[in-house]
Amino acid sequence: MSIDTDSPSLVTPLNALHRELGAKMVPFAGYDMPVQYPLGVLKEHLHTREKAGLFDVSHMGQVILRGGDPVAALEKLVPGDLRALKQGRIRYSFFTNDQAGILDDLMIANMGDHLFLVVNAACKVPDIAHLKAGLPGVEVEYLGDDRGLLALQGPVAATVLARFVPEVATMPFMSLITASLKSIPVTIARSGYTGEDGYEIGIDPDRTEDVARLLLAEPEVAAIGLGARDSLRLEAGLCLYGHDIDTTTTPVEGGLTWAISKRRREEGGYPGDAIVRRQLAEGASRYRVGIQPEGRAPAREHTEIQDAAGQTVGEVTSGGFGPSANAPVAMGYVTAANAAVGTPVSLIVRGKALPAKVAALPFVPQRYYRG
Repeated sequence: MSIDTDSPSLVTPLNALHRELGAKMVPFAGYDMPVQYPLGVLKEHLHTREKAGLFDVSHMGQVILRGGDPVAALEKLVPGDLRALKQGRIRYSFFTNDQAGILDDLMIANMGDHLFLVVNAACKVPDIAHLKAGLPGVEVEYLGDDRGLLALQGPVAATVLARFVPEVATMPFMSLITASLKSIPVTIARSGYTGEDGYEIGIDPDRTEDVARLLLAEPEVAAIGLGARDSLRLEAGLCLYGHDIDTTTTPVEGGLTWAISKRRREEGGYPGDAIVRRQLAEGASRYRVGIQPEGRAPAREHTEIQDAAGQTVGEVTSGGFGPSANAPVAMGYVTAANAAVGTPVSLIVRGKALPAKVAALPFVPQRYYRG
């Protein structure tokens, strides 16, 4: 996770609540956001793994596509199989360019009469422009910079949310419903980016704080900042756009081909499809891998990775201490010859070569709801 150096110009509907709760606020993707609360990043991380954490993710972009044939149109921009996406279900995908580089990753939900998209905060302005340019005949509706989005994550998230909306208990993973929470209209997706079971709740700006206060009043729930969100997703082996994936990485290199169905692999029809098809057949020159340092010193982003002969073979893209793994954890790209799990490598930290090995992802088990 990187923090902006420029002053933020936008705030979420929970800005006053974050300050009331004693959050340390930082600029992030143009917003004033909480990086941590008095509990601290380590305890916030562990609380989410053990109970339930509430995250403000209202900086994300929420978009509706309607009119025309949005499924066929959007399949020209992403490699996801949207034709097979059933109503009420969600699919992870990504925008690609003509070189098969990733412009952004996003969630796409089929809501029957429209598609609902959630895109990354830092990319939402170019993403919306990309959608408008690439989807003639389809209405692209951005729900605004202040639309609320809360993530309730952790092993007791379902228990907590079901006290207010009983039907969420049996929602499938990667599904979305519209519901009423204490008479407040919401959308609820069973998804998240921590590796835990959980939900993402969309709310009108003027009711977002009401929902947040209701959830925070439950004894199992604590407010969690961006710092713990980053360490949670890193342990879960999940990519952060702009770090682990970007326009220089392809879905094959990034280990994201699970999100491209057999039909889309064969038919193509999205930007960069020939490059993806060739890399699937012949292999890529590098791959995203987990990196496990042997000591206790974490390897940060941009740390050089060398092979046993001292040759540079890659770079760390995300790294830090994993509180649940109780060890430093990292992800990065290495050459194909060094991508096998268990391959010994060295991390060059402050001029010293520290021993590490290529590790399987995720670093902790993903615990999504499987019904």
